[in-house]
Amino acid sequence: MRVSRSLLVTLRDDPAEAEIPSHRLLQRAGYIRRVASGIYAYLPLMWRVLRRVSAIVREEMDATGALETLLPQLQPADLWQRSGRWAGYTDGEGIMFHLVDRQERALGLGPTHEEVVTALAADLLRSYRQLPVCLYQIQTKFRDEIRPRFGLMRGREFIMKDAYSFHADPGDLAATYAVMEQAYSRIFARCGLRAVAVEADSGAIGGSASKEFMVTADAGEDLVLTSSDGRYAANQERAESLPPAAVPLPAAPPADLATPGQTSIDDLCSAHGLHPTQIVKVLLLVARFAGGRQQPLLVTLRGDQELNTVKLSNVLSRSHGDAWGSLLQITPLEPGQLATPERVPFGSVGPDLDDGVLAGSSGLETTFLRLADGTALDLERFVAGANRRDQHRTGLSWGPAAEGVLSPPERHDLRAAQPGDPCCHDPSQRLVATRGIEVGHIFQLGRKYSEALDARFTNDQGQDEALWMGCYGIGVSRLAQAAVEQHHDDAGIVWPVAIAPYEVIVVIASAQDPQQVALAERLYGQLQAAGVDVLLDDRPERAGVKFKDAELLGIPWRLVVGRGAGEGTIERVERATGDRQDGAAGPLVDDLLDRLRRQRNPLG
Repeated sequence: MRVSRSLLVTLRDDPAEAEIPSHRLLQRAGYIRRVASGIYAYLPLMWRVLRRVSAIVREEMDATGALETLLPQLQPADLWQRSGRWAGYTDGEGIMFHLVDRQERALGLGPTHEEVVTALAADLLRSYRQLPVCLYQIQTKFRDEIRPRFGLMRGREFIMKDAYSFHADPGDLAATYAVMEQAYSRIFARCGLRAVAVEADSGAIGGSASKEFMVTADAGEDLVLTSSDGRYAANQERAESLPPAAVPLPAAPPADLATPGQTSIDDLCSAHGLHPTQIVKVLLLVARFAGGRQQPLLVTLRGDQELNTVKLSNVLSRSHGDAWGSLLQITPLEPGQLATPERVPFGSVGPDLDDGVLAGSSGLETTFLRLADGTALDLERFVAGANRRDQHRTGLSWGPAAEGVLSPPERHDLRAAQPGDPCCHDPSQRLVATRGIEVGHIFQLGRKYSEALDARFTNDQGQDEALWMGCYGIGVSRLAQAAVEQHHDDAGIVWPVAIAPYEVIVVIASAQDPQQVALAERLYGQLQAAGVDVLLDDRPERAGVKFKDAELLGIPWRLVVGRGAGEGTIERVERATGDRQDGAAGPLVDDLLDRLRRQRNPLG
């Protein structure tokens, strides 16, 4: 391809809305253009990258025995209602675009395809002899992100590979899950990415086991916690750790503590010589369920701990989802939601706040659901809010209700693991934090969807039972941008050879010099004949402009045809290392062809 015909339009300045390096560079280099918030056009260069990524994904998926298919993007609501996910995905902060057709039928644009593929399996898979089977597709997905950002990282329309496997027993599911984990590791390595598999929460997809594949990058939205010895890795939503030991509160009778204006843990510690582990804090929240219930929550934590909202959501879904419907969202309890907000001394609330403060509040249940993290309940003595403004209490304990003794709430694991916490597998090891970009996720779904959508088969004993399922996703467009986030420098993008839009760019220093043009054309033809994806910069621009554009575009190899054209000499530059070599065109090109053969698949 010739640059003069490639629709290449580069930008000198960073786009105003671009927040991270990869987003800025992809727009500046003419790979993508913003059409609307969270919606981007893939321009020709980007489409070549996406096709290369997709080809690697296809090769590795085909090698597992998975079958490629294409499922409808427009999905009927009744399938999602049968699985119980329609309300959660469309109400409140739900992420599904949904509509009503002219026959008044509700439809959704697919953010994922568990329901559709399970309904197909119910029709097609009837016997254990047909199992296992795995279907995959590469197509556009849609998610109505509350805050689209970071370009292709969190968009409202994106390209994804999703696969779904069906099995006769959990052992076979586990075996395929392991095969997919290996295939994913190969895909990311072939794409030139440094990725780590971490334990993850299954979220709205569901299932008994899941792992995320994180590309390490400073701009990553996810916090990944790993052990110092490399034996443990999880995202913060799923991570487990041992809490730091609490500092004992000296024995003393229960007493009131004046705390004027001291509404934070730091304030209390500074004013009274306390340690955060000697204090319990209370969070007032509201959980909204699909059935319409708005349940006030009173959540108690040790003062040095933070709430893991994913753990809290899982507790609520497990304990109350059947009775109250799907959990839609958890939000802070705002004073405006209360009939008499002055009765709640925010900043001085204790675990024993009376349910009466909820009386008369429209829409809210009239009693708190009281939950506490184990670190708070394990305190022998503690300081807590007195439920009176500017007042706390010290010397409190848990037990049967009495003076200075509070009834313990339900015990759950609600704390978020933090960097520096001791590791569960070896307390001498500490958790270390890195940022990560999620590019893949694999799940063991079990029978959640097959039971809901009645996808059943006859086993080898002649008995009817539900299928076992797995689900495996890769964000193709996100992976492409993650590669830029991990591979760039001050001059621009540095594509890995395997997914670069072109492997080599031939730059004519002066398009007015017939000798330079002739040699460049000969090299261009030679590389094409050798099967190299090559770009010829034949524009009548200054050499400096072309060199800057070549670096911005990130093409792995650059051949510069300049003043030595008459003697048949060129300059060869490797983008990743900056290594430059001058010499006769023939030997340099032959050596380049050999290097490209090795670089195209780093795994061999």
